[in-house]
Amino acid sequence: MNASSARTLKGPRRFVRRVAHRANSPQWQFLRGFLKNPVMVGSVIPSSKVLIDKMLSRVRWDEVKLFVEYGPGVGTFTRPVLELLPADAKLIAIDTNPDFIDYLKKGIEDDRLIPVTGSAADVQKIIEAHGFAHADYILSGLPFSTLPPGVGDAIGEATAKAIRAGGAFLVYQFNPKVRDFIAPYFERIDRGFEWINVPPATLFWAWREPKAVAAE
Repeated sequence: MNASSARTLKGPRRFVRRVAHRANSPQWQFLRGFLKNPVMVGSVIPSSKVLIDKMLSRVRWDEVKLFVEYGPGVGTFTRPVLELLPADAKLIAIDTNPDFIDYLKKGIEDDRLIPVTGSAADVQKIIEAHGFAHADYILSGLPFSTLPPGVGDAIGEATAKAIRAGGAFLVYQFNPKVRDFIAPYFERIDRGFEWINVPPATLFWAWREPKAVAAE
């Protein structure tokens, strides 16, 4: 093969390598998921580290046996959760997008992670299928305000039933109306805000109070 032919082949090969690298990057997967189903992905840009740290700061990690995440995407929260999760605990990550679930299975090698393709509204069935009666904490970045009618309420109710007494539903949103979907099902809701994120986000920690749960 002469030098001219070799140069001709190198161009397409470099292009293929660039495309393959981009296709495997978290940023590309996240954008691809947003474009594929924007109703189920809250933002085109993953959450900031500042937001992640603030959202997870109220978790009592030494008490966690099961942590559940709704809409893990490419693992922006999943990886930090695994870093803090006790060695004997599990993290069930639920996403309706099978591309994200496949990405997590291939990209994160951790026996504590259980990626599941499914709906957050079925959280109780999913955790029971993996041998748990309840979750200690559930985290969500799902865009409640853009979900189909009735879905947000169904997720709020199902989540409250799935969390143990003393546990909490951790929610970060760009539209504070999410409170309307969770307030009917939780006894106490703390609220925060984080400017260092694109876009800035409202944070909620919705708690299941032990006395209220015991009285049900």
